[in-house]
Amino acid sequence: MLDVALLSVLLVAIAIGYGLGYRQAGRRRHRSQPPETSSQALSRDYFVGLNYLLNEQPDEAINTFINVLTVNSDTVETHIALGKLLRARGEADKAVSIHQNLLARPALSPYTNEHIQLELARDFVALGVHDRAQRLLNALLENSSDEEHCYAAKQLLVDLLEREKAWQQALDVIQPLLKQHPKMRRPAAHWLCELALEEISESSRALAKKHLKKALQLDEKCVRANLLLAELEMDNGHYGRAIERLDCIPGQEISHIPTMLPVLKHAYLRNEDEAGYEAHLYQLLEQAPYTSIIIALGHLVHHRDGVDKAIELIGEHLRAVPSLGGLDYLIDLYIESQRLSGKPAPDTRLLLLKHHTDALLLNRNRHRCQRCGFASDALHWQCPSCRFWGTIKPVIGVEGE
Repeated sequence: MLDVALLSVLLVAIAIGYGLGYRQAGRRRHRSQPPETSSQALSRDYFVGLNYLLNEQPDEAINTFINVLTVNSDTVETHIALGKLLRARGEADKAVSIHQNLLARPALSPYTNEHIQLELARDFVALGVHDRAQRLLNALLENSSDEEHCYAAKQLLVDLLEREKAWQQALDVIQPLLKQHPKMRRPAAHWLCELALEEISESSRALAKKHLKKALQLDEKCVRANLLLAELEMDNGHYGRAIERLDCIPGQEISHIPTMLPVLKHAYLRNEDEAGYEAHLYQLLEQAPYTSIIIALGHLVHHRDGVDKAIELIGEHLRAVPSLGGLDYLIDLYIESQRLSGKPAPDTRLLLLKHHTDALLLNRNRHRCQRCGFASDALHWQCPSCRFWGTIKPVIGVEGE
Protein backbone atom coordinates (compact mmCIF):
# COMPACT_ATOMS: atom_id res chain seq x y z
CA MET A 1 0.00 0.00 0.00
CA LEU A 2 1.29 3.49 -0.83
CA ASP A 3 2.28 5.52 2.22
CA VAL A 4 1.05 9.05 2.84
CA ALA A 5 4.12 10.69 1.28
CA LEU A 6 3.79 8.55 -1.82
CA LEU A 7 0.11 9.37 -2.11
CA SER A 8 1.01 13.07 -1.90
CA VAL A 9 3.47 12.62 -4.75
CA LEU A 10 0.75 10.88 -6.76
CA LEU A 11 -1.60 13.80 -6.25
CA VAL A 12 1.11 16.24 -7.31
CA ALA A 13 1.80 14.05 -10.34
CA ILE A 14 -1.84 14.16 -11.38
CA ALA A 15 -1.80 17.95 -11.06
CA ILE A 16 1.36 18.12 -13.16
CA GLY A 17 -0.12 15.85 -15.80
CA TYR A 18 -3.26 17.93 -15.96
CA GLY A 19 -1.20 21.13 -16.25
CA LEU A 20 0.98 19.68 -19.01
CA GLY A 21 -1.99 18.52 -21.00
CA TYR A 22 -3.78 21.82 -20.57
CA ARG A 23 -0.81 23.88 -21.71
CA GLN A 24 -0.08 21.65 -24.71
CA ALA A 25 -3.72 21.80 -25.78
CA GLY A 26 -3.61 25.60 -25.46
CA ARG A 27 -0.48 25.82 -27.56
CA ARG A 28 -2.01 23.70 -30.33
CA ARG A 29 -5.07 25.95 -30.36
CA HIS A 30 -2.94 29.06 -30.84
CA ARG A 31 -0.33 27.62 -33.22
CA SER A 32 -1.08 26.41 -36.69
CA GLN A 33 1.10 23.32 -36.52
CA PRO A 34 0.59 19.58 -36.06
CA PRO A 35 0.99 17.92 -32.66
CA GLU A 36 4.63 18.12 -31.65
CA THR A 37 6.86 15.28 -30.71
CA SER A 38 7.78 17.26 -27.56
CA SER A 39 4.18 16.85 -26.38
CA GLN A 40 4.49 13.13 -26.85
CA ALA A 41 7.76 13.18 -24.92
CA LEU A 42 6.14 15.06 -22.05
CA SER A 43 3.26 12.61 -21.97
CA ARG A 44 5.65 9.69 -22.04
CA ASP A 45 7.75 11.14 -19.20
CA TYR A 46 4.60 11.77 -17.20
CA PHE A 47 3.52 8.15 -17.45
CA VAL A 48 7.07 7.01 -16.67
CA GLY A 49 6.79 8.99 -13.46
CA LEU A 50 3.45 7.39 -12.65
CA ASN A 51 4.96 3.98 -13.28
CA TYR A 52 7.70 4.73 -10.75
CA LEU A 53 5.01 5.67 -8.25
CA LEU A 54 3.07 2.48 -8.77
CA ASN A 55 6.29 0.50 -8.30
CA GLU A 56 6.91 2.43 -5.05
CA GLN A 57 9.99 4.24 -6.35
CA PRO A 58 9.21 7.80 -5.20
CA ASP A 59 12.75 9.15 -5.69
CA GLU A 60 12.76 8.23 -9.39
CA ALA A 61 9.21 9.55 -9.76
CA ILE A 62 10.08 12.93 -8.23
CA ASN A 63 13.20 13.29 -10.36
CA THR A 64 11.18 12.50 -13.50
CA PHE A 65 8.54 15.11 -12.70
CA ILE A 66 11.16 17.76 -11.85
CA ASN A 67 13.07 17.14 -15.08
CA VAL A 68 10.01 17.25 -17.29
CA LEU A 69 8.41 20.30 -15.67
CA THR A 70 9.67 23.61 -17.05
CA VAL A 71 9.87 26.46 -14.55
CA ASN A 72 7.43 29.22 -15.49
CA SER A 73 4.63 31.20 -13.88
CA ASP A 74 2.27 28.23 -14.30
CA THR A 75 4.52 25.67 -12.62
CA VAL A 76 6.20 27.60 -9.79
CA GLU A 77 3.62 26.49 -7.21
CA THR A 78 4.07 22.88 -8.28
CA HIS A 79 7.83 23.15 -7.80
CA ILE A 80 7.28 24.71 -4.37
CA ALA A 81 4.94 21.84 -3.48
CA LEU A 82 7.55 19.30 -4.56
CA GLY A 83 10.13 21.07 -2.42
CA LYS A 84 7.83 20.94 0.60
CA LEU A 85 7.23 17.25 -0.01
CA LEU A 86 10.94 16.50 -0.20
CA ARG A 87 11.55 18.40 3.04
CA ALA A 88 8.75 16.51 4.76
CA ARG A 89 10.34 13.24 3.60
CA GLY A 90 13.64 14.23 5.23
CA GLU A 91 15.32 15.25 1.98
CA ALA A 92 15.77 18.93 2.70
CA ASP A 93 18.96 19.04 0.61
CA LYS A 94 16.91 18.26 -2.51
CA ALA A 95 14.32 20.82 -1.46
CA VAL A 96 17.11 23.43 -1.22
CA SER A 97 18.12 22.65 -4.82
CA ILE A 98 14.56 23.11 -6.07
CA HIS A 99 13.98 26.37 -4.19
CA GLN A 100 17.38 27.83 -5.11
CA ASN A 101 16.71 26.95 -8.75
CA LEU A 102 13.42 28.84 -8.54
CA LEU A 103 15.08 31.91 -7.00
CA ALA A 104 17.52 32.01 -9.92
CA ARG A 105 14.62 32.80 -12.26
CA PRO A 106 14.46 36.58 -12.90
CA ALA A 107 10.82 36.71 -13.96
CA LEU A 108 9.30 35.87 -10.56
CA SER A 109 6.92 38.34 -8.93
CA PRO A 110 8.06 39.88 -5.60
CA TYR A 111 5.33 37.95 -3.76
CA THR A 112 6.40 34.60 -5.24
CA ASN A 113 10.07 35.39 -4.62
CA GLU A 114 9.38 36.01 -0.93
CA HIS A 115 7.30 32.84 -0.71
CA ILE A 116 10.23 30.81 -2.08
CA GLN A 117 12.66 32.52 0.32
CA LEU A 118 10.47 31.41 3.22
CA GLU A 119 10.48 27.84 1.97
CA LEU A 120 14.25 27.94 1.50
CA ALA A 121 14.66 29.19 5.08
CA ARG A 122 12.56 26.24 6.27
CA ASP A 123 14.84 23.94 4.26
CA PHE A 124 17.90 25.37 6.00
CA VAL A 125 16.28 24.93 9.42
CA ALA A 126 15.51 21.30 8.58
CA LEU A 127 19.15 20.80 7.58
CA GLY A 128 20.37 22.45 10.80
CA VAL A 129 22.04 25.30 8.87
CA HIS A 130 20.60 27.89 11.23
CA ASP A 131 22.93 30.77 10.38
CA ARG A 132 21.93 30.73 6.71
CA ALA A 133 18.24 30.50 7.62
CA GLN A 134 18.59 33.43 10.02
CA ARG A 135 20.36 35.63 7.44
CA LEU A 136 17.67 34.83 4.86
CA LEU A 137 14.85 35.66 7.27
CA ASN A 138 16.43 38.89 8.48
CA ALA A 139 16.90 40.02 4.88
CA LEU A 140 13.29 39.14 4.08
CA LEU A 141 12.03 41.16 7.07
CA GLU A 142 14.13 44.14 6.02
CA ASN A 143 12.89 44.19 2.43
CA SER A 144 9.36 42.80 2.48
CA SER A 145 6.25 44.93 2.82
CA ASP A 146 3.86 41.96 2.64
CA GLU A 147 2.20 41.51 6.03
CA GLU A 148 1.57 37.79 5.54
CA HIS A 149 5.19 37.04 4.64
CA CYS A 150 6.56 39.23 7.44
CA TYR A 151 4.44 37.41 10.00
CA ALA A 152 5.50 33.99 8.68
CA ALA A 153 9.16 35.09 8.66
CA LYS A 154 8.93 36.33 12.26
CA GLN A 155 7.33 33.06 13.37
CA LEU A 156 10.08 31.07 11.69
CA LEU A 157 12.80 33.35 13.06
CA VAL A 158 11.38 33.05 16.58
CA ASP A 159 11.32 29.26 16.26
CA LEU A 160 14.92 29.35 15.11
CA LEU A 161 16.04 31.65 17.95
CA GLU A 162 14.22 29.42 20.43
CA ARG A 163 16.13 26.39 19.16
CA GLU A 164 19.35 28.39 19.64
CA LYS A 165 18.21 29.36 23.17
CA ALA A 166 18.54 33.03 22.21
CA TRP A 167 15.70 33.97 24.56
CA GLN A 168 16.14 37.76 24.54
CA GLN A 169 16.39 37.91 20.75
CA ALA A 170 13.23 35.79 20.45
CA LEU A 171 11.46 38.17 22.83
CA ASP A 172 12.57 41.19 20.80
CA VAL A 173 11.13 39.66 17.62
CA ILE A 174 7.86 38.55 19.16
CA GLN A 175 7.13 41.65 21.25
CA PRO A 176 5.26 43.58 18.49
CA LEU A 177 3.06 40.53 17.81
CA LEU A 178 1.80 39.90 21.36
CA LYS A 179 -1.24 42.19 21.22
CA GLN A 180 -2.55 40.73 17.97
CA HIS A 181 -1.56 37.14 18.76
CA PRO A 182 -2.20 36.42 22.48
CA LYS A 183 -1.30 32.72 22.06
CA MET A 184 2.33 33.84 21.84
CA ARG A 185 2.21 35.10 25.42
CA ARG A 186 2.74 31.65 26.90
CA PRO A 187 6.02 30.87 25.12
CA ALA A 188 7.22 34.43 25.78
CA ALA A 189 6.57 33.96 29.51
CA HIS A 190 8.65 30.78 29.50
CA TRP A 191 11.49 32.54 27.66
CA LEU A 192 11.49 35.09 30.48
CA CYS A 193 11.70 32.19 32.96
CA GLU A 194 14.67 30.83 31.00
CA LEU A 195 16.34 34.24 31.21
CA ALA A 196 15.63 34.31 34.94
CA LEU A 197 17.34 30.94 35.40
CA GLU A 198 20.42 32.25 33.59
CA GLU A 199 20.42 35.33 35.81
CA ILE A 200 20.04 33.27 38.98
CA SER A 201 23.07 31.21 37.95
CA GLU A 202 24.98 34.49 37.54
CA SER A 203 23.74 35.80 40.95
CA SER A 204 21.62 38.50 39.31
CA ARG A 205 18.61 37.72 41.47
CA ALA A 206 17.02 41.16 41.29
CA LEU A 207 16.95 41.03 37.49
CA ALA A 208 15.66 37.45 37.61
CA LYS A 209 12.80 38.53 39.87
CA LYS A 210 11.95 41.36 37.47
CA HIS A 211 11.78 38.97 34.53
CA LEU A 212 9.62 36.50 36.45
CA LYS A 213 7.11 39.20 37.38
CA LYS A 214 7.02 40.26 33.73
CA ALA A 215 6.35 36.63 32.80
CA LEU A 216 3.26 36.67 35.03
CA GLN A 217 2.12 39.90 33.38
CA LEU A 218 2.34 38.21 30.00
CA ASP A 219 0.74 34.96 31.16
CA GLU A 220 -1.07 34.98 34.48
CA LYS A 221 -1.29 31.18 34.28
CA CYS A 222 2.50 30.72 34.26
CA VAL A 223 3.00 28.23 37.11
CA ARG A 224 6.72 28.10 36.47
CA ALA A 225 7.16 31.82 37.23
CA ASN A 226 5.49 31.49 40.64
CA LEU A 227 7.56 28.41 41.47
CA LEU A 228 10.79 30.26 40.68
CA LEU A 229 9.65 33.35 42.59
CA ALA A 230 8.87 31.16 45.60
CA GLU A 231 12.35 29.63 45.46
CA LEU A 232 13.90 33.10 45.27
CA GLU A 233 11.92 34.19 48.34
CA MET A 234 13.11 31.12 50.21
CA ASP A 235 16.73 31.84 49.30
CA ASN A 236 16.25 35.25 50.94
CA GLY A 237 14.69 33.67 54.04
CA HIS A 238 11.20 35.04 53.26
CA TYR A 239 9.30 31.80 53.84
CA GLY A 240 5.90 33.43 54.30
CA ARG A 241 6.21 35.19 50.95
CA ALA A 242 7.27 31.95 49.33
CA ILE A 243 4.15 30.23 50.66
CA GLU A 244 2.00 33.08 49.31
CA ARG A 245 3.52 32.57 45.88
CA LEU A 246 2.90 28.82 46.01
CA ASP A 247 -0.68 29.39 47.16
CA CYS A 248 -1.38 31.05 43.77
CA ILE A 249 -0.55 27.89 41.83
CA PRO A 250 -3.78 25.87 42.38
CA GLY A 251 -5.68 28.82 40.91
CA GLN A 252 -3.35 28.91 37.91
CA GLU A 253 -3.36 25.18 37.15
CA ILE A 254 -4.76 22.79 39.72
CA SER A 255 -3.02 19.75 38.24
CA HIS A 256 0.34 21.30 39.18
CA ILE A 257 -0.31 20.92 42.91
CA PRO A 258 2.01 17.85 42.97
CA THR A 259 4.72 20.00 41.35
CA MET A 260 4.60 22.60 44.14
CA LEU A 261 4.40 20.22 47.13
CA PRO A 262 8.16 19.67 47.70
CA VAL A 263 8.80 23.44 47.74
CA LEU A 264 5.76 24.00 49.98
CA LYS A 265 7.00 21.43 52.51
CA HIS A 266 10.48 22.96 52.50
CA ALA A 267 9.07 26.46 53.09
CA TYR A 268 6.93 25.47 56.07
CA LEU A 269 9.57 23.31 57.72
CA ARG A 270 12.25 26.00 57.27
CA ASN A 271 9.76 28.37 58.91
CA GLU A 272 9.28 25.81 61.74
CA ASP A 273 5.54 25.74 61.14
CA GLU A 274 4.50 22.09 60.95
CA ALA A 275 0.93 22.89 62.03
CA GLY A 276 0.62 25.41 59.22
CA TYR A 277 1.93 22.85 56.74
CA GLU A 278 -0.65 20.29 57.85
CA ALA A 279 -3.46 22.84 57.61
CA HIS A 280 -2.31 23.85 54.15
CA LEU A 281 -2.28 20.21 53.01
CA TYR A 282 -5.85 19.71 54.22
CA GLN A 283 -6.86 22.89 52.39
CA LEU A 284 -5.31 21.54 49.18
CA LEU A 285 -7.01 18.20 49.72
CA GLU A 286 -10.38 19.94 49.70
CA GLN A 287 -9.50 21.54 46.37
CA ALA A 288 -8.16 18.34 44.78
CA PRO A 289 -8.01 14.86 46.40
CA TYR A 290 -4.66 13.98 44.82
CA THR A 291 -2.57 11.03 45.95
CA SER A 292 0.52 13.21 46.38
CA ILE A 293 -1.33 15.34 48.98
CA ILE A 294 -2.60 12.25 50.82
CA ILE A 295 0.89 10.74 50.97
CA ALA A 296 2.35 14.06 52.17
CA LEU A 297 -0.20 14.05 55.00
CA GLY A 298 0.64 10.40 55.69
CA HIS A 299 4.35 11.22 56.08
CA LEU A 300 3.49 14.05 58.46
CA VAL A 301 1.17 11.94 60.64
CA HIS A 302 3.60 8.99 60.54
CA HIS A 303 6.44 11.15 61.82
CA ARG A 304 4.32 12.76 64.54
CA ASP A 305 1.81 10.12 65.66
CA GLY A 306 3.26 6.79 64.49
CA VAL A 307 2.62 4.18 61.85
CA ASP A 308 -0.84 3.06 63.00
CA LYS A 309 -2.29 6.58 62.75
CA ALA A 310 -0.76 6.93 59.32
CA ILE A 311 -2.35 3.61 58.22
CA GLU A 312 -5.71 4.82 59.45
CA LEU A 313 -5.40 8.13 57.59
CA ILE A 314 -4.18 6.64 54.30
CA GLY A 315 -6.71 3.80 54.37
CA GLU A 316 -9.57 6.23 54.89
CA HIS A 317 -8.58 8.44 51.95
CA LEU A 318 -7.78 5.53 49.63
CA ARG A 319 -11.28 4.17 50.06
CA ALA A 320 -12.56 7.43 48.58
CA VAL A 321 -9.76 8.01 46.07
CA PRO A 322 -7.98 4.77 45.10
CA SER A 323 -4.54 5.05 43.53
CA LEU A 324 -1.53 2.85 42.81
CA GLY A 325 0.92 5.18 44.55
CA GLY A 326 -1.30 5.37 47.61
CA LEU A 327 -1.63 1.58 47.75
CA ASP A 328 2.14 1.17 47.50
CA TYR A 329 2.67 3.59 50.40
CA LEU A 330 -0.03 1.83 52.47
CA ILE A 331 1.70 -1.53 51.95
CA ASP A 332 4.96 0.02 53.19
CA LEU A 333 3.16 1.17 56.32
CA TYR A 334 1.67 -2.29 56.96
CA ILE A 335 5.08 -3.95 56.52
CA GLU A 336 6.60 -1.49 59.00
CA SER A 337 3.72 -2.05 61.43
CA GLN A 338 4.32 -5.81 61.38
CA ARG A 339 8.01 -5.34 62.05
CA LEU A 340 7.30 -3.00 64.96
CA SER A 341 4.85 -5.53 66.42
CA GLY A 342 7.70 -8.05 66.81
CA LYS A 343 6.95 -10.40 63.92
CA PRO A 344 10.12 -12.10 62.67
CA ALA A 345 9.23 -11.34 59.03
CA PRO A 346 6.47 -9.48 57.21
CA ASP A 347 3.54 -11.39 55.74
CA THR A 348 4.65 -12.91 52.42
CA ARG A 349 1.39 -11.80 50.84
CA LEU A 350 2.26 -8.20 51.64
CA LEU A 351 5.72 -8.66 50.17
CA LEU A 352 4.20 -10.09 47.00
CA LEU A 353 1.84 -7.12 46.69
CA LYS A 354 4.75 -4.77 47.30
CA HIS A 355 6.76 -6.47 44.56
CA HIS A 356 3.93 -5.91 42.08
CA THR A 357 3.24 -2.28 43.01
CA ASP A 358 6.97 -1.50 42.79
CA ALA A 359 7.12 -3.03 39.31
CA LEU A 360 4.06 -1.10 38.14
CA LEU A 361 5.32 2.20 39.55
CA LEU A 362 8.74 1.65 38.00
CA ASN A 363 7.23 1.80 34.50
CA ARG A 364 4.89 4.66 35.28
CA ASN A 365 5.29 8.02 33.56
CA ARG A 366 4.45 10.77 36.01
CA HIS A 367 4.00 13.55 33.42
CA ARG A 368 2.24 13.75 30.07
CA CYS A 369 1.87 16.39 27.36
CA GLN A 370 -1.76 17.44 26.98
CA ARG A 371 -1.19 18.26 23.33
CA CYS A 372 0.74 15.36 21.78
CA GLY A 373 0.72 12.68 24.51
CA PHE A 374 4.49 12.63 25.12
CA ALA A 375 5.11 11.00 28.52
CA SER A 376 8.09 11.07 30.87
CA ASP A 377 8.96 10.70 34.51
CA ALA A 378 10.51 14.17 34.70
CA LEU A 379 8.67 17.45 34.22
CA HIS A 380 9.66 19.34 31.05
CA TRP A 381 8.37 22.89 30.72
CA GLN A 382 8.76 22.58 26.94
CA CYS A 383 7.55 19.33 25.41
CA PRO A 384 10.50 17.59 23.70
CA SER A 385 8.11 16.12 21.14
CA CYS A 386 5.75 18.89 19.96
CA ARG A 387 7.92 21.72 21.40
CA PHE A 388 4.93 23.52 22.93
CA TRP A 389 5.47 25.29 26.24
CA GLY A 390 3.52 24.53 29.41
CA THR A 391 1.59 21.58 28.00
CA ILE A 392 3.23 18.84 30.13
CA LYS A 393 1.42 18.26 33.42
CA PRO A 394 1.42 15.66 36.19
CA VAL A 395 -0.62 12.55 35.47
CA ILE A 396 -3.63 12.54 37.77
CA GLY A 397 -5.80 9.51 38.55
CA VAL A 398 -5.58 5.91 39.70
CA GLU A 399 -2.07 5.45 38.29
CA GLY A 400 -0.91 9.04 38.74
CA GLU A 401 -0.59 11.72 41.35
